[in-house]
Amino acid sequence: MKFLVVDDEKDVEMLFRQKFRKELRSGLLELEFALSGQEALEMLRSRRPPDVMYIFSDINMPGMTGLELLEIVKTEFPQIKVSMISAYGDTENYDRAISSGAKEFFTKPIDFETLKREIQMILDN
Repeated sequence: MKFLVVDDEKDVEMLFRQKFRKELRSGLLELEFALSGQEALEMLRSRRPPDVMYIFSDINMPGMTGLELLEIVKTEFPQIKVSMISAYGDTENYDRAISSGAKEFFTKPIDFETLKREIQMILDN
């Protein structure tokens, strides 16, 4: 399963590669990274159909926010599951993310065990 992580912080890639080391080595997961919502959309639009099954996006990014990305992805690529992450667990972002079609909402620091269970549920379906 190809998994796209969208976050403007460059060190997020190293963290995800470390936390999913076993899944990456076994071929269960393939990770791609984008530093902005716009970069993520360019990646998705460059492949027809897109090969990403799951997007994990930060909400607060310069330029296009994660919530704006979510709305575009749900319109253009409704088959892709999207979960959001925010440093702030505020109800406004949570409500907007869920009502816009986010599968899950995570707060930082990321609980990787919960995220792994979420990914396993997607794989099982």
